[in-house]
Amino acid sequence: MSQARLNVRLLSMTPDALSVIYAAFRQCYSPGYVGELWPRLVGGEVDVAEQARFVADVMESGHHSPVEHVSFTFAVEGVSRALTHQLVRHRLASYSQQSQRYVNESGFEYVLPPQIAKIPEARELFEEFMARTAQTYGRLRELLQAHGRKGAKANEDARFVLPQAAESKIVLTMNCRSLLHFFALRCCERAQWEIRAMAKKMLVICQEQLPVVFQHAGARCVGLGYCPEGERFTCGRYPLQPKPSQSGG
Repeated sequence: MSQARLNVRLLSMTPDALSVIYAAFRQCYSPGYVGELWPRLVGGEVDVAEQARFVADVMESGHHSPVEHVSFTFAVEGVSRALTHQLVRHRLASYSQQSQRYVNESGFEYVLPPQIAKIPEARELFEEFMARTAQTYGRLRELLQAHGRKGAKANEDARFVLPQAAESKIVLTMNCRSLLHFFALRCCERAQWEIRAMAKKMLVICQEQLPVVFQHAGARCVGLGYCPEGERFTCGRYPLQPKPSQSGG
């Protein structure tokens, strides 16, 4: 058993992503057929910088739906089941997660919360529990197999003792609009620390690959310039949302 380490890798993204978004935006405002424009876009006849400027200008106006035509696929490891339970609540996405039924979790890795790691007594208690759980899981598998529950049949029952800290691996695909929403929520300081760390790694990758779409992405306060969370929940990074002005008459 050992402590898991977060790792995020980009597997793939829509080819010619900028040109796809540019073509989609153009189709919204053009009487012509962008299918005829496409060879010029991918052939380099329309300057990439011009495409980026157009996309940025239209997005600045609040028109975001055409970015849904581009998606990113990530492979993630070193995250807890607690994180993936939060992640899959983002419904406009596709997920393929490591199965605790088909994968033998004997000696599973685990995610250690930083605040627990800071307290020696708490860390010792946490790690002792992980070790006891691994032993219990292994013994349950042995007993189940001895009574005819072989392979995945033993795993599917023994897994009920596994903790939320158990490490998991997952492949996820989101389109750009879903990613913008994901980053707005999960890069916020109010988000749970583990999913926030994963979101920030994903954001760096997206900004490198498609800066025109993700240059201002992140927690909602980044784009708004103020904190929309209210006085009770603000982290103090940005001023609070301005209150509506009241005019007398």
